[in-house]
Amino acid sequence: MNAVQSNITCWFIGLNVILSVAAAPLPTIAIAETSQSWADANVASLIELYRHFHTHPELSFQEEQTGERLARELKETGAEVTTRVGGFGVVGLLRNGEGPTLMLRTDLDALPVVEQTNLAYASTVKVQDADGAEVGVMHACGHDVHITNLVGVARYLAANKDRWQGTVMFIGQPAEERGAGAAAMLEDGLFERFPKPDFAVAMHVDSGLATGTLAYKGGYALANVDSVDVTMHGRGGHGAYPHTTIDPIVQAAQFVMSVQTLVSREVKPIEPAVITVGSIHGGTKHNIIGNTCHMQLTVRSYDEGVRKLLLEGIARKAKAVAMGAGAAEPTIEISEGTPSLWNDEDLAARLDPVLRRVVGDENVEDAEPSMGGEDFSRYGRAGVPIVMIRLGAVDGERLKRYEQLGQPAPSLHSALFYPDIEAALKTSVPAMSEIAVELLKPQN
Repeated sequence: MNAVQSNITCWFIGLNVILSVAAAPLPTIAIAETSQSWADANVASLIELYRHFHTHPELSFQEEQTGERLARELKETGAEVTTRVGGFGVVGLLRNGEGPTLMLRTDLDALPVVEQTNLAYASTVKVQDADGAEVGVMHACGHDVHITNLVGVARYLAANKDRWQGTVMFIGQPAEERGAGAAAMLEDGLFERFPKPDFAVAMHVDSGLATGTLAYKGGYALANVDSVDVTMHGRGGHGAYPHTTIDPIVQAAQFVMSVQTLVSREVKPIEPAVITVGSIHGGTKHNIIGNTCHMQLTVRSYDEGVRKLLLEGIARKAKAVAMGAGAAEPTIEISEGTPSLWNDEDLAARLDPVLRRVVGDENVEDAEPSMGGEDFSRYGRAGVPIVMIRLGAVDGERLKRYEQLGQPAPSLHSALFYPDIEAALKTSVPAMSEIAVELLKPQN
């Protein structure tokens, strides 16, 4: 082979190498699936799951089937699941190497409400309550949305483990509506039997907030809630001879007026406080003065000092009225207490850019503090930084229509409330997923 032939041969060999390299398949570059694209692609299956929960509601501390279904869904993501924690509570641990632990909570229970939405999948469930009366059961507070959202987040995080590192602790909590489920889980060793989380986040639907919108605020978000029963005692007799009696209804009337001065004259004006007498029952007939009159009060506050002042003041006012009437001391019972919810300000600040990235600056609002209550607060009292975020649940056009009609949108706990579920889930699942990604950033 002469020099010319040698050069030509080398040229062809080089060309073949180049062509071979060009023809070879390019290496696959792994790109993490975005939470928004995942939610858009999987929302149909989540809606189907939502409708299952909506049509199978269960009352507080009766959430057996709901807990079992949530447990099954979490197991399918690879989570280690424990059931019957604090009743029918569920704990699912999705582990992904060393790192922090993030707790995400949903509530499980429904309300004794007969649904009136006329939806094709409206609840028709009826059960007997503790008094033996038949009551309807409805997810009128959006807990079915919360459960479905939690499953969606679990599915996304299980499929995209390259985006996070640590442990996600999924909590299905019973009896939120009675303000007792969180306490029951904690008393059952929630933070002893399982890892104590470094953070805890929950999301709650808001019936007055448009879909696509999120709202939160650091600091006080929800109130202390106490239920107080006051029974005034008297001496019954004929209505025509009141001088022979000690009238408990008159005592109750005096008490209702007197107790309002606790808020107007004893609580500092800049401190939020509410005392509402929601129920009063006494007597049996027009011309009979009975022996007792029973009242039920709800008491709301933020500050623990104000809470103490209100509860002690109620007892003082009731006893003073009874003493003035020459009656026996009233019976006073306090129950169903829930502490105020404080959103950890540092955690809220860390999550703010995440929420704005998901829904846009214009769709993140400052949540106005509410005198409603939520026992998610108890996890914060147990030493875990917590944040609860409000999720827009009703289509903006539907809200405008209510406004045009001059009527408020059906509130939570209303028999007419229903969420626009597809839009709600397309916001909630990405938002909660990105919160998890932020708080569980890979360390390497």
